[in-house]
Amino acid sequence: RPGIVHRLDRDTSGIILVAKTARGFEHLKKQFQARTIEKKYLAFVHGVFEDNYGIIDRPIGRSSTDFRKKSSSKSAEGEMRPAMTWYVVKGSTKVKSPDAPYPLIPVSFIEAEPKTGRTHQIRVHMKHIGHTLFNDSEYGGDRILKGTIYTKYKQFVDNCFEACSRCALHAATLGFVHPITNEMMRFDSALPSDMEAAITKWKNYKSAAHSLEK
Repeated sequence: RPGIVHRLDRDTSGIILVAKTARGFEHLKKQFQARTIEKKYLAFVHGVFEDNYGIIDRPIGRSSTDFRKKSSSKSAEGEMRPAMTWYVVKGSTKVKSPDAPYPLIPVSFIEAEPKTGRTHQIRVHMKHIGHTLFNDSEYGGDRILKGTIYTKYKQFVDNCFEACSRCALHAATLGFVHPITNEMMRFDSALPSDMEAAITKWKNYKSAAHSLEK
């Protein structure tokens, strides 16, 4: 019967596609299988990138330590399925030296486009390249991974975790061919308030740091 065509992880916000008829469901399902669906996600990740864009082409399998998780490491178990993610860095903080009086949290705002549809794909791929998603408790992003452990710094990071109290991942864009009219449809979802709140905190923190430098 008609229903959910694809799923989002429990803590991921954004667009989800639901079919109203059995015919629509089958048509949309085939588009997902053919990888012709346009999917773009916005996310906060730990660390600052050296390059402004990149492609992660790394197979994904089951974690050898937790059956609920996925992994791209050589120790992953079961079938390793091909997976590819494109990403673009939309913005990031600048990393100051560890002995700076007011260190900035090193975090980046990215747009990710999964070319395959593996479970936890963006989360696993970003962790694999050393940029775990912000506040992703399942993959270790709910603690300080970059920067210093000064008291003020830790307090600030904890405040950001409180502002965005989930894995900072948002399904922002979904494009597909309408199963009846064959029209190309494209939908966008604005960044949710919790991720906007985290951005505001980072901007204010950065401004305060620059004021102290002056």
